[in-house]
Amino acid sequence: MSYHEILALATTLSKEEQLQLILSLSKLGQEDSGALSSRCMALINKQVTCPHCGGKHYRRYGKACGAQRFKCKDCNRTFTQYTGTWLDGIHKKSLAEPYISLMIEEYSLDKIKEKLHINKKTAFDWRHKILASYEQNTGDEFEGVVESDETFFDHSQKGSRHLRRLPRKRGNAPKKREISTDKAAVIVSKDRSKSLKMTVSTMGRVTKSDIQESFQHPLSKESILFSDGQVSYKGYSIDHNLKHIVLRADLKQYVKKGGYHIQHVNELHNRLKKWIAGSFWGVSTKYLQNYLNWFYMREKFKHESMTTEKMALASIQNAHAIKQYRCNNFAYEVLMATQM
Repeated sequence: MSYHEILALATTLSKEEQLQLILSLSKLGQEDSGALSSRCMALINKQVTCPHCGGKHYRRYGKACGAQRFKCKDCNRTFTQYTGTWLDGIHKKSLAEPYISLMIEEYSLDKIKEKLHINKKTAFDWRHKILASYEQNTGDEFEGVVESDETFFDHSQKGSRHLRRLPRKRGNAPKKREISTDKAAVIVSKDRSKSLKMTVSTMGRVTKSDIQESFQHPLSKESILFSDGQVSYKGYSIDHNLKHIVLRADLKQYVKKGGYHIQHVNELHNRLKKWIAGSFWGVSTKYLQNYLNWFYMREKFKHESMTTEKMALASIQNAHAIKQYRCNNFAYEVLMATQM
């Protein structure tokens, strides 16, 4: 049934029925999704902390724009279930789950714009707010055998009107063929369970400090680090008293006795690059970390259905997402400073 047919039927209703219809439709647009409701209940049950100070001493404090409001006794500030999350400041919150559903199907921004009747800039901003909210594993979650290796992406300023480098023709390789400061280094670390970490670390060759920042927290001393011949991994292992096994591809050392290899990470490199090139025709280096977060979520739900509810719930848990999104420009400037 078309919009005009529904409108024609609505005019046949009595004044009272029309008023009831309007009220029902307005409530429908304001209802929280399952993910949002679960965060509100978690706050009521004191299962999460204040987004401002991290305290758990807060109480309900009325409502703000239909959302439950809380007041923290530690910092004396108020907040709602949206504060700090990617939904902070978004008006059309009822479109959050439909948007995530279209993201899972990998619809283009143009198609999302048409289906949800939103501006393309809004669709773009929502994508990166959501992706900034997804958190990856940290060093203290890795255990046992940990494979780590870096891969490289050509520096891209896709969408920018002010290039920092000389332009190159579409499809052509950069002039510097070897590892150089024209390439963004992505450190990928994975253990034999489900822990995975992918970080845009630097421009050019990675250093010991880049590896340390990638893990965020030091690996446990019981862990065994597997890497290629990059000397920075050796330095990291010495500093943290880790057993380190090196596999050098230039010497055709692909597997050592005992099943020692880094083929899981190398295979993940291939799939990551094919996904970015195939689904997006390349992405800007500025937003590369966000797409790594997306790929991480794909890997997390690889052996189970990646439902809208799961993705929405994962996105709403990060109470610092909007801050991370707003710091994206600064993070990019810091990355570009490593070219110097």
